[in-house]
Amino acid sequence: MIGVLVVEDEEITAEAHRIYVGRVPGFTVAGVVRSGGEALRFLGHTRADLLLLDLYLPDMHGLEVCRAVRAGGLPCDVIAVTSARDLEMVRSAVSLGVAQYLLKPFTFATLQEKLLRYARFREEAGEIVGQGDVDRVLGALRGTSALPKGMAQDTLDAVAAGLRGCPDGLSAQAVGLATGVSRVTARRYLEYLVEIGAAVRLPQYGGVGRPELLYRMPMRS
Repeated sequence: MIGVLVVEDEEITAEAHRIYVGRVPGFTVAGVVRSGGEALRFLGHTRADLLLLDLYLPDMHGLEVCRAVRAGGLPCDVIAVTSARDLEMVRSAVSLGVAQYLLKPFTFATLQEKLLRYARFREEAGEIVGQGDVDRVLGALRGTSALPKGMAQDTLDAVAAGLRGCPDGLSAQAVGLATGVSRVTARRYLEYLVEIGAAVRLPQYGGVGRPELLYRMPMRS
């Protein structure tokens, strides 16, 4: 489970964020605090994998909390939460290694997407052996990789999830049945995953005629 520390000074908003996080599979609320100082004291004795961090806190700015976390070598990532539409603020957050940036107000679906992207980032950030691995991992976190025309991120995520669930590999037909798309569509997405280094293509011999192609996630040493 990924432990999330909610850092939010408004009581009703903090409770909403706590409920939202608790509804996302694979995540648990490590704690809820109302100020930057409380957050740093909490992290001094309790581990949290991720901060859901409001930037406007009563005692210090959220970016100061980020700086203290980095300076202290604390092993946690940050999703910044703010109502500020300020490009310089975004740049400062990125420079401090903020993983995601959420603008208030946001819906449960928006937060869920950010958390699931973060979970995929953690899952896929194993050994980096090539540029394809770097692009795949960063794309999972930030969702910035441009897909070919006509391809949808939700479908790509579903196809990739199907492969992760079957380490022995799946055919395009099996992936299509599992995700509700045609075999031709499934193959297009699978070939794209092969192209970016997120999947490998394997021929399966056994019958008469051409071998069937299986696709699976690459093995990690």
